[in-house]
Amino acid sequence: MLENYRNIISLGERYHKCDTCEKNFKHISRLIKHQRTCTEKKYTEINGYEKSFLQQTHHALNQNIYIGEKPHKCNECGKAFNRTAHLKLHQRIHTGEKPYQCNECGKTFNQNAHLTQHRKVHIRGDPYTCSECKKTFRHPSSLVQHQRIHTGERPYKCYECGLTFRLYVYLTLHQRIHTGEKPYKCNECGRTFRLRSILNQHQKIHTGEKPHKCNECGKAFSRISFLTGHQRIHTGENPYVCKECGKAFKQRSSLNQHRRIHTGERPYKCNICGRAFTGRTQFKQHYRRHTGERPYKCNECGKAFSGTPFLKRHQKLHTGERPYKCDKCEKTYRLEENLVQHQRIHSKVKPYKCIECGKAFAYRTCLTRHERIHNRDKSYESGKTPNQISYLTPSQRNTRKKSFQCTECGKAFSYSAAYIRHQKLHSGE
Repeated sequence: MLENYRNIISLGERYHKCDTCEKNFKHISRLIKHQRTCTEKKYTEINGYEKSFLQQTHHALNQNIYIGEKPHKCNECGKAFNRTAHLKLHQRIHTGEKPYQCNECGKTFNQNAHLTQHRKVHIRGDPYTCSECKKTFRHPSSLVQHQRIHTGERPYKCYECGLTFRLYVYLTLHQRIHTGEKPYKCNECGRTFRLRSILNQHQKIHTGEKPHKCNECGKAFSRISFLTGHQRIHTGENPYVCKECGKAFKQRSSLNQHRRIHTGERPYKCNICGRAFTGRTQFKQHYRRHTGERPYKCNECGKAFSGTPFLKRHQKLHTGERPYKCDKCEKTYRLEENLVQHQRIHSKVKPYKCIECGKAFAYRTCLTRHERIHNRDKSYESGKTPNQISYLTPSQRNTRKKSFQCTECGKAFSYSAAYIRHQKLHSGE
């Protein structure tokens, strides 16, 4: 197997040239080794001693690494490096420069090493096969990384929050959450982003570009992932199932966040009040309560909101959009939770049960009305009139399960109506 791998490597071109003798090498490491012994060295004199230019450079670089000095600073984001070469590579993140182009397919890269690795794609043969799914790979390292999907191995751990990752590059990108590094800047509005992909998606806000259109209702989206998630509204598909409780979700991210309910994991912590959250969106919306920031503005009426879910919910008032359709009776709804409640009429599901008599109801409001019968009966037994006591005593209210929790501030409610009223305080509706 490894012999096949070596044979494939030998088929490639030699890309790295020695500036002194013009000899070519496949690997940069071999070029560096060659330069140390190249007979046509250029000599310079320092402190009365002859040293090769390569030795001087190597010594200077190693000194910077040894003493921890990082004299080369990026003017864009302030990040510092111990080598000018590393700074130049980093600066291509900001400029978007990709000077290395593949002659076969035209794909461009910001580093020669990445181009060299890519060129092997065009060499025939996939010698490394996964024993689990039979998928083949050109490089042993790619096979090792792939096999972690099957084994569940996540060897790269963040020491800030404990999250683990399958690939080192994922850990590096994740750590920007803690460091606050956002090297990608929008030229239109000045906002900065942790990932280039997020910047690319953000820029579509300014261009208004929405190339992905739903064939069912005509709604267009800036991302293919948004379209895919939206289409599941029409199909009713919930492909992501929780192994713990069986609950199904339309999106993998929703499942991942839900799993944290079972594990108790809350990786996103507010440094102002100490509250922790299972999801990044919840955390961001909460943090804006401290800052008072409301960056999401309605173009119709100018009303501003702290989160996109609140803005989208509000915008449906202007558009009249009712995208949630019952597949039984064709009735449509503005909000998904309203459709879920309506579908209980057809399914006969009655999740709300009276603890007094066992009678079940499709809606919590119906259960609440029913419970008043028991409270009224108890009031007559105690010699009090219904007006002398509340429908639920304080002890009953305190022991009642509070199933509706606000994702914005964490406050919990026993009744959905109270929960919905409370949410409007955050959304500004």
